[in-house]
Amino acid sequence: MGRGWINAIREVNAAKKGKIFTKLSREITVSVKIGGPDPDANSRLRMALKDARTQSMPRDTIERAIKKGTGEGGDDNYEELTYEGYGPHGVALLVETLTDNKNRTVQDLRAMFVRGGGNLGESGSVLWMFDKIGSIIAKAEKDGLDAEEAAINAGADEVDELDDGQFQFICDPQEVDAVQSALSEGEGWNVLKYEISYRPKTPQDLSEEQENDLRTLMDKLEDHDDVKKIHLSV
Repeated sequence: MGRGWINAIREVNAAKKGKIFTKLSREITVSVKIGGPDPDANSRLRMALKDARTQSMPRDTIERAIKKGTGEGGDDNYEELTYEGYGPHGVALLVETLTDNKNRTVQDLRAMFVRGGGNLGESGSVLWMFDKIGSIIAKAEKDGLDAEEAAINAGADEVDELDDGQFQFICDPQEVDAVQSALSEGEGWNVLKYEISYRPKTPQDLSEEQENDLRTLMDKLEDHDDVKKIHLSV
């Protein structure tokens, strides 16, 4: 079964619950701390700023987040931690977080997993079920562009068609910046998002009833300020 319903959940939750600016601010701050405040030299920051503008994040909010990253606007100290576990019906989950209090985060996640019909596991318990990939979501800027040809020319390993005329280009994680640049600059594609992601090696199929059970846990996880991304084995 396709993953479109998962993306729809994320979009609705972000808009309805007003959490997205907090998460974007944290990502910008951490990106600056890791790679510096110059987006031309910091691809992670460049993508974070693209996401922020896509969500119409106010300029002053963006600037405050950048200042925090340089140490000028506060002393927030976020850690990047990934938690692993199983949701209902044996669905494996990788939950990426940005947190300033890992004890709080792990306690909250453990409680949500249990209430959602699953359990939080140990490090490595489900990671083996996923491949780490570079992911670029892009849309052709004009008619007649061939996605497979663009993938070959840009250095992507494969390409999948999504909804609304969008395509996902898959590549080695270390090549994601080079591939997205090639697509946007030389192949005539509008890059909407690019990131390091995880893809299930053997995707599970769920019934509609099972999807509804998983939605309940997803709702809770997506609403948590510390949760950055969720990867599922479906």
